[in-house]
Amino acid sequence: MEYQSELENTIRDMVQKGRGILAADESSPTIAKRFKAINVESTEETRRAWRSLLVTTEGLGEYISGIILFEETLGQNTPDGKTIPEAAWAQKIVPGIKVDKGKVPLALSPGDLITQGLDGLADRLKTYKAQGARFAKWREVYAIEKHNPSQHGIEANAEMLARYAAVCQAEGLVPIVEPEVLMDGDHDIDRHAQVTEAVQHAVFHALHRHHVALELMILKPNMVLPGKDCRRAEPDEVAEATLRVLRRTVPAAVPSINFLSGGQGPEEATANLNALNRQGADSPWRLSISYGRALQQTALHAWLGKPENVPAAQKALLERARLNHLAMLGEYRPDMEPAA
Repeated sequence: MEYQSELENTIRDMVQKGRGILAADESSPTIAKRFKAINVESTEETRRAWRSLLVTTEGLGEYISGIILFEETLGQNTPDGKTIPEAAWAQKIVPGIKVDKGKVPLALSPGDLITQGLDGLADRLKTYKAQGARFAKWREVYAIEKHNPSQHGIEANAEMLARYAAVCQAEGLVPIVEPEVLMDGDHDIDRHAQVTEAVQHAVFHALHRHHVALELMILKPNMVLPGKDCRRAEPDEVAEATLRVLRRTVPAAVPSINFLSGGQGPEEATANLNALNRQGADSPWRLSISYGRALQQTALHAWLGKPENVPAAQKALLERARLNHLAMLGEYRPDMEPAA
């Protein structure tokens, strides 16, 4: 493989004990929704200010090894004139980029979704790489309903993830493969496990068909959870169900599994990660994070779009990252949470 040593270096820099990935790649509609909750208008400048705040949080690199950025952010600068990717790498946080173009209904497959963005991907990756990105991320989404996801939907989404991952490795960027089985609905944890297992099986079959080197990718899956409208599961139950599925589906060659938070609150996501690391201490993979809202939420509400609140917001982000660092080591306790 042409870029093997480059890919190996990126994996080495990202897959480290007690460090995880910060997802800061919200699309324009998503970040507008987050900002609206704190009465801040989403403009190019407010988005730059927020994402600059994230990467300039002193000490964040102790707990965070990678950051997923939105395309716009790659070309933006911090107040001291560094590009945001440069500021991230100054703390040994590897900059990466979300490359998919969002989901649409899958043709002739009612209820299933498919993600767009393969057209021109290789050329876009060359541009992103020149701007400092060293890894990429692509998300496929699976909604659980009575007849969904269908087998056709599962296979079509797996094919997209594998094609994307192959292009990334061919261009020298580590692919983060993100198949997210949503927790929306009233399904129980067993149904979520059943669908997640089917999805993961299909994804790894497709990755094999497309000659993707598993040692040079990162998996970003959902945890196995009951639906939002079902009873809440305790962390040990979540960990047991999630590990059972992963052990059945994910080859040991994959270096790291970085869970998405998927609508969990910050404390819930941290407690579940801690249980996963306690129960899965003998797993062949690192069990880490690629959290967005579960890392950013407390900091966002401390910031409120005001420059004078930047230190408080950075302190909140650093504390949330530290708690997740402890959870990656299986050493987190709920009583460590800051007072409300």
